Amino acid sequence: MHWLVLCLTIALQFLSLQTTQAQPSKVQEVMLDNGLKVLLLENHKSPAVTFQVWYRVGSRNEQDGKSGLSHFLEHMMFKGTPDVGPEEHMRIIAKNGGRSNAFTMQDATVYFATMSREKIGVAIELEADRMANALLDGNYFDAEKKVVLEERRLRTEDNPASSLDEITSAVAYTVHPYRRPVIGWMGDIKNMTREDLKRHYRTYYAPNNAFLVVVGDFSSKEILTKIKTAFGKIPRGSDIPKVKIKEVPQRGERRVNLKKEAELPLLLIYYHVPNLSSPDSFALDLLTVILASGRSSRLHQDLVYRRRLARKVDADYSRLSVDPPIFSISAQAMPRKDSTEMERAIDNLLEQIRSEPVTERELQKAKNQVESSFIFSQDSIFGQAMRIGRYEIAARWRLKDRYLAGIRKLTAAELLRVAKKYLDPDRRTVGVLIPTQAGNK
Repeated sequence: MHWLVLCLTIALQFLSLQTTQAQPSKVQEVMLDNGLKVLLLENHKSPAVTFQVWYRVGSRNEQDGKSGLSHFLEHMMFKGTPDVGPEEHMRIIAKNGGRSNAFTMQDATVYFATMSREKIGVAIELEADRMANALLDGNYFDAEKKVVLEERRLRTEDNPASSLDEITSAVAYTVHPYRRPVIGWMGDIKNMTREDLKRHYRTYYAPNNAFLVVVGDFSSKEILTKIKTAFGKIPRGSDIPKVKIKEVPQRGERRVNLKKEAELPLLLIYYHVPNLSSPDSFALDLLTVILASGRSSRLHQDLVYRRRLARKVDADYSRLSVDPPIFSISAQAMPRKDSTEMERAIDNLLEQIRSEPVTERELQKAKNQVESSFIFSQDSIFGQAMRIGRYEIAARWRLKDRYLAGIRKLTAAELLRVAKKYLDPDRRTVGVLIPTQAGNK
């Protein structure tokens, strides 16, 4: 084994031991009578607590013509309850020395706060209040709709990369709701009504469609008492509608060109792949590292360093999704280079990875990178809570403890098999951004 790889391996083993020693307790799972799951992880390294409310609803749960409901509702959840005024939620948290925010994904909507042990009860009471009593006040509806429309304009309409991602996803998925943007289509946002939001809230914001993740410096017995007092009185909701749509298998390459005002061409390649329910997900994760993680990765070395075709390259795979996701490769061209040459170079590299096993040194280096990233992501209580939440949304939180073992046992032969199976041109969608000059279409 190369001495650098050996040193990194030893360092990772030591760090892993230190991390394990710093976490004397494991996740405790408690189910309240109303169906609310509570996941607690004591970590007394720093005097803070992260409190997260995860609702099992995102763009995946929306209907055609109603895209963006989950994201819009996230905005409106800060408009108050009978006991808390509009926009007061975050001010109350800040006044008590904490930080709070929220975000929406394809599979979930998450609200979180990080505060001291003595003050975390404030966040618990505020979140329980708006789970049951959000006003969704009509006086703020139109103003907030303008905010969301402007957010879409800035982040998608005026962002060439986001625009290409949005249209490429819409072509890659033909029937599954992952084809719709989380923020929603512009027309759907404009046509959204307060009744749409209230219906979405009543359907999905119930204790039996949510779970809490609490990580940090607390006593499980004490905080559980606070949680039961605040959340236990909220009645269980009706059964949650199931998403039964499955994407049909792709039988040939799809392509989409987007002409938009931009400086440089951009190339996206999306492959249909399984999520963590498949043992192949470990190899797919490792392939993103070998292809595009760091300057020594294959795509960076070839496209950025040697050929100078691309300014940057990336590969991404989100195995922690409820339904099968995509494996993506992206590359932004250098000035005076085009996407055709980049795509040809990427295809050559992918053909290599589908036909020749990686070396043991390259395999071990990628494993070390993954393990290092996994360990360092647990350095903060927020990172630990996020990992627990992401696994619980996708399947169940206990699967997180199997991740490193799954990565460590991978072989070069296994990576070759997975690359051949999934990085198949017949199961991919290619998106190309063609830059135009200002005022031209």
